[in-house]
Amino acid sequence: MAEQVQDSSTDWVADHIARYERTDGADGHEFRPGVFTLLLTTRGRRSGSLRRTALIYGRDGEGYLLVASQGGAPKHPAWYLNLRDDPQVQVQVGAERFTARARVASPAEKPRLWATMAGIWPDYDAYQARTDREIPVVVLERS
Repeated sequence: MAEQVQDSSTDWVADHIARYERTDGADGHEFRPGVFTLLLTTRGRRSGSLRRTALIYGRDGEGYLLVASQGGAPKHPAWYLNLRDDPQVQVQVGAERFTARARVASPAEKPRLWATMAGIWPDYDAYQARTDREIPVVVLERS
C-alpha cells in the first residue's frame, strides 16, 4: 500500500495540488502565462510523513530550480527545512513523476540561478528585500 501524502495546509495550494494531480498537470502546470509549477514531495523532518506542495520552478540544464522564499517571511519554508534534512524528494512536472536529489545552490552559482528565477517571478527580488535571511535557491537533480 502506498504511503499517505499530506498536502499543503494552505487551502489555495491544496486546491492547486488536487487539480494538478487529478489532471496530470493539464490544470495547474502553467500557473500563470509563462510561469510553471511542479509538485514537490518531501519527508517531514519531525513527523517522518510525506508532505507535498506546489512550487514555481525554473530550469538550469537538466536541473529544476526552486526558490525557498515563503514570500519573504523571516523563516525558511517547511519544505526547504525538510529537504535540507532529507534531500531525496519526489517531483511531478506535468504528467511526469520522478525521484530527485535536492541541493542548495552554491554561493558561486546562486547569482546566476537567482537571476533565472527572478526573470520568471520578479517578486522574488522584493521578497529578498523584505527579509534579513538569505533566501536559498534549490537545485533538483534527477536520481
